[in-house]
Amino acid sequence: MRIIGGKLRGLKLADIGAGDPAAHLRPTTDRVRETMFNLLINSLGIGIDGARVLDLFAGTGALGLEALSRGAARVAFVDDGAAARALLRTNIEKARAMSTTDVWRRDATRLGPNRGPGYDLIFMDPPYGKSLGEAALQSALDGGWLTEQAVVVWEESAPPALPAGFDLLDQRRYGDTVVTILQHRA
Repeated sequence: MRIIGGKLRGLKLADIGAGDPAAHLRPTTDRVRETMFNLLINSLGIGIDGARVLDLFAGTGALGLEALSRGAARVAFVDDGAAARALLRTNIEKARAMSTTDVWRRDATRLGPNRGPGYDLIFMDPPYGKSLGEAALQSALDGGWLTEQAVVVWEESAPPALPAGFDLLDQRRYGDTVVTILQHRA
């Protein structure tokens, strides 16, 4: 795994091979990540420069670090797994991004109230087929984590049901991964 674009382009991230099923680590492939960011930036015109990013079920942090590399102002990583947080901290150190990131040991489906500004871009890559993405998105809404026009990029094994208060911007399948891009309606 490596950072695909931006100022950190080419940075090799901590290697976990094909993933760690016991820790629910299934990193987004470089190809899918590159396609996701091209879709966001070039096709949909979603600005990443200066954005506040929330990476739920962060795993290795590749999605949030990719956003940081492409100009995001700050990234908050949420994962309750010890293996994931260890990899995440290693990758943040490799990127020298300690001053622009937060790592929270928290269950993404029970975020609680947000005590700071909302987030403009939210990545969710939950364990597939367990309805955790739906619960995490509802938790983020209930806690005030999203800005009025927040964009959500959601990876899942099947297309999720469109939640109330969101517009579908795009949805594509890449092998066993369905990427759904939603925008919060104020």
